[in-house]
Amino acid sequence: MVRIISIFLSLFMALTTLSYGQNQYDKVEIKTIPVGEGIYMLQGAGGNIGISTGDDGVFMIDDQFSPLTPKILSAISKISDKPIKFMINTHWHYDHTGGNENLGKKGVVIVAHDNVYKRLSTDQFIVAFKKAVPATPKDGLPVVSFNDQVTFHMNGLHIKAYHVKNAHTDGDSIIIFKDKNIIHTGDIFFNGFYPFIDTSSGGSIYGMIEVAASLLTQVDDNTKIIPGHGPLANKQDLQNFHDMLVRVVETITPLTKKGLSLEEATKRDPLKYLNEEWGDGFLNPNAFLSTIYQTIADHK
Repeated sequence: MVRIISIFLSLFMALTTLSYGQNQYDKVEIKTIPVGEGIYMLQGAGGNIGISTGDDGVFMIDDQFSPLTPKILSAISKISDKPIKFMINTHWHYDHTGGNENLGKKGVVIVAHDNVYKRLSTDQFIVAFKKAVPATPKDGLPVVSFNDQVTFHMNGLHIKAYHVKNAHTDGDSIIIFKDKNIIHTGDIFFNGFYPFIDTSSGGSIYGMIEVAASLLTQVDDNTKIIPGHGPLANKQDLQNFHDMLVRVVETITPLTKKGLSLEEATKRDPLKYLNEEWGDGFLNPNAFLSTIYQTIADHK
């Protein structure tokens, strides 16, 4: 229950507003979780951060919210005295990119997929939350963007980032620490609860299923998986997430084929058999249903 409450608060702060004052983050603690030799997961408010440390410097994945940058940098300083050289965004959402400007001003090289650059550099609107998101200032924009994949060779590792199409958004990247059997999935994997799928940014539940299925062929029982949100995961956790999404589609498709409106479908509580296990996260079952219903209805 404590874990679920923590997840809920993190996502609530992440996805409901941009206009928090500093005091909203005063009680946020950055937790450092060892994942592998020299590799860590940082949890605070927003998306999980990945860190690789070594003689070449710090490689960072995502950076949560701007007011948390001092706390995040303090946490990193306790595991490495080297500078942050690269920070890669797994996608454009502000609970993963809010610290970009702070890091960019410190000379950190920001990297992301081309679509992340496009979305960060222009005003956006998240339909599901009726939230306008202004363009990121220049210092917070990626300096390097890629269209398919890119590999970082540092700290004795080969760290591969590759783009996956139309899953959580249209700009998602998965990062693989090839030599360590460790993966950071970004928000294509929410461990233990219904995910947010940003269809207004090109996301699709079908893309999420496809990517999860593909990842399952690349991992084994010893793989450690840093999800976009939730606790450190393993292959079985990812399998459970994939299977849940498949069951959601199988359950909702007949309702869309009958021509039921979202309101009519919601009244039937079609996901009630999944809700006890998956419905205690940020999105309650009805909110989750509202984000994926039209996608399923339109699917051919």
